Amino acid sequence: MACTGCSTDNGTNPPKGCQSHGSCGTDSCNKLTVFDWLSNMSAVTEPKFDVVEVRFKNSRKEFFRNADNISLSIGDVIATEASSGHDIGVITLTGELVKTQMKKKGAGPKDTLPKVYRKANQKDIDVWTEYRLKEDRIQVRAREIAMYLKLEMKISDVEFQGDGSKVIFYYTASERVDFRQLIKDFAQEFRTKIEMKQIGFRQEASRLGGIGSCGRELCCSTWLTDFRSVNTSAARYQQLSLNPQKLAGQCGKLKCCLNYELDTYTDALKNFPNTDTLLKTEKGDALCQKIDIFKEVMWFAYKENVAHWHVLSTQKVKEIIEMNKKGSKAVSLEDYAEEVKDHSEKELKDMVGKESLTRFDAPKSNRSNKKKPNRNKTNFKTDAKPSNTAKPINTSNTNKNRPRRNQPKKNED
Repeated sequence: MACTGCSTDNGTNPPKGCQSHGSCGTDSCNKLTVFDWLSNMSAVTEPKFDVVEVRFKNSRKEFFRNADNISLSIGDVIATEASSGHDIGVITLTGELVKTQMKKKGAGPKDTLPKVYRKANQKDIDVWTEYRLKEDRIQVRAREIAMYLKLEMKISDVEFQGDGSKVIFYYTASERVDFRQLIKDFAQEFRTKIEMKQIGFRQEASRLGGIGSCGRELCCSTWLTDFRSVNTSAARYQQLSLNPQKLAGQCGKLKCCLNYELDTYTDALKNFPNTDTLLKTEKGDALCQKIDIFKEVMWFAYKENVAHWHVLSTQKVKEIIEMNKKGSKAVSLEDYAEEVKDHSEKELKDMVGKESLTRFDAPKSNRSNKKKPNRNKTNFKTDAKPSNTAKPINTSNTNKNRPRRNQPKKNED
C-alpha cells in the first residue's frame, strides 16, 4: 500500500514511509480512502452538499459542516472545530456521496455537526507535525507509568489534537481498569488535557499492522473497516479443524477471513441432506462421516465398520432417504457407492509440468566413485617410429640390483 509519491525514487535513496505523513493530497496509501466516482459530475438542480468527511490519523473519521462555503477538495488539510481549541484533519470525501456515508454510519443531522474553520495554514501544519513527532516518545513514557502503577492494560496508540491542547490514549484491557490515578500522573507529566479511549483487540491489530499467516498484510490494517462477529460455526460449515492456534489471528480472536466464503458454503449446504440423517440398509445402518460441497459427495460408513467409508453422491443419498421414509431399506451402500477417481501418474505429470512425482525417490548416484579422466596424461601413438638421434634406454637391468623394501635379508650362512 503506497501512493505514487512514496514509491518513486528521489534520485539517491527511496523515501522510507510516507514523507508527507498522509497529507500528500493523493490519499491513495490510506485504508479509509473512499473513491469519489461522482467527482466528474456536477449536480445542476441542487446546491452542493455542505458536509465533508474528514480523517484523523488513519483510524478515525468524522463529519463536519462547511458553513462558510469554503472551496474544499479531497486531500486538503483543514482546521476543524474541537471540544477545546481546534483539530487538524485531511478531507477524504466531499459532495453527494457524503450523504450515503452519513446514512451508513448513522450520523446525526447536519445542523448538529461541528464546523470547518478554515484551510490549514503553514503554521497550523508545522504545529500539527511537531506534536505528531512526539507521539512515539509519549507512548513509551505512558507505558512506563502504567507499569509502575501495576495496571492490567496496554497503551497501544497515542493521538495528539491538532493544536496540542489534548492527547488521546488508546488502550486495550480484558477487564475494567481504574485509571483515575493514571490520568492524574499523565496530566502532571505531559501538561495537557488527557482522554482515555478503550478499543478492542481487533482495532489494536488494525492500528499496529502486521503480516498474516497467508503471507499478506492484515486485512484490518489495509482495507477492512467494519469488524463483524466471527463464530466457530463458520469453521464448522467450511469443514475446518477447530484448532485455536490455526483459527486465531494476531489479535487473539477468530480470523475475519472465516466470514469471507461463509455465504458460499451455506448456500451450497442447502442442497445437501442433513449430516445427522441415518441411512437404513439391509446390511446395517450408516452414518455420515464427511462431505465435500464442491464435488457434491458424502462419505458414509456402517456402524459396525466405521473405518471403511463409502462415497455416495447427494442424489443417491436423497434416494435412500426417500426409501427409508416409505418404510423400505436399501440393499447396501455398495450398490449406490461411486468410484473415487484418482489422478493417474500421467495426469499428475501434466499438472506439475511434465515432471515425475517419484523423481526424488530414486537414490542419488555416487559420482565421486567414478574415475575421472586424467587430462595430464600424454597419449602416444603406438605406430610412431623412434628418431635416429635419440639413444635407446636400457631398462632391463636398472632395477635388478636394487633391494626391495620390507623384504627380509637372506641368511648367507
